[in-house]
Amino acid sequence: MVDLQDKNYFPTLEEISEFVRNKVFMQFCSEIKNAYTCSEKIEYSSCSWERGWNVKFKKAGKTLCTIYPRESYFTVLVVVGAKQKAHIETILPECTDELQDIYNRTQEGNGQRWLMVDIEDRDGLYHDLLRLIQIRRNS
Repeated sequence: MVDLQDKNYFPTLEEISEFVRNKVFMQFCSEIKNAYTCSEKIEYSSCSWERGWNVKFKKAGKTLCTIYPRESYFTVLVVVGAKQKAHIETILPECTDELQDIYNRTQEGNGQRWLMVDIEDRDGLYHDLLRLIQIRRNS
């Protein structure tokens, strides 16, 4: 199995998927790629907060989301900036209690909230996350 902490070994998306061992990972990546006609960018982060390989999806110079692989699930980072805030807060009551809780617990800094959402299943939280990414893309 690939070591996602080894910055000297550049993993493929398939190897990252093997590490995650959850079919939802590749489904999520495929949905983002198809919806926004973009491809993944696999990057190594030396940040002490989240060291290791991650997967970014960008469109028109804007990062749509960053995926942090875990064993059996993955964490998706979506940044809610000033441009997205009003729209997201309008739809928030329609979202799952889980996403509302993550949003409300995430502190705002410099006009942004960095939402870290753990995904294991293609459930309501998964679909909420896709909505947030769409709002981010369209703003």
